[in-house]
Amino acid sequence: MTAHRALVRRTALSVTAGAAALVLAACGSDSGSGGHDMGSMESDSSPTATASAKAGDHNDADVDFSKEMIQHHRQAVDMAELAADRASSQEVKDLATKVKGAQDPEIKTMSGWLTSWGEDVPEEMSGAMGHDMSSAMPGMMSGTDMDKLEKASGSEFDTMFLTMMVEHHEGAVEMAETEKADGTYGPATKLADDVVTAQTAEIKQMNKMLGKS
Repeated sequence: MTAHRALVRRTALSVTAGAAALVLAACGSDSGSGGHDMGSMESDSSPTATASAKAGDHNDADVDFSKEMIQHHRQAVDMAELAADRASSQEVKDLATKVKGAQDPEIKTMSGWLTSWGEDVPEEMSGAMGHDMSSAMPGMMSGTDMDKLEKASGSEFDTMFLTMMVEHHEGAVEMAETEKADGTYGPATKLADDVVTAQTAEIKQMNKMLGKS
């Protein structure tokens, strides 16, 4: 009987110890899992939140620049398309092709920014009235200016186009410099920098073509 009781007692102790070990293991597992989940939440959510904040990091200067430069570029493209038909100089035609090729994609890019910011993309305004409504921006031609350009031909057109486009580019450079100083959206300030570089070079080229340098 004594031996039997001793065996039963050892068996009971073994079962109790095993149960305690299982409880401790389970607690350790739960604690580890909870720690992993918290770490996962922090590592997964923080970078995403930061990236999201950076993606929307723009201000009113970026919005104004995009809206106004879209209109400014549209007029430059209109002028370039006229030059493709009316210019007598191949050099002027080539320049017009270059202007249109650079500014069309930039219009699409800036339109995309405005849409992503929940802003309206400016409507296209054709005709003299549309040009007059936008002529308050630096370098923009009035409806009367555009009518004169459309009616010109030959070397007269070439001179008029180059003279107007120099003024137009100077206005774009002024607008771009303002964006570089006041904007906060990286891609917009980068585009502004590109505008300054490209259009300053084209101003020099056109002045040379006009015999001014």
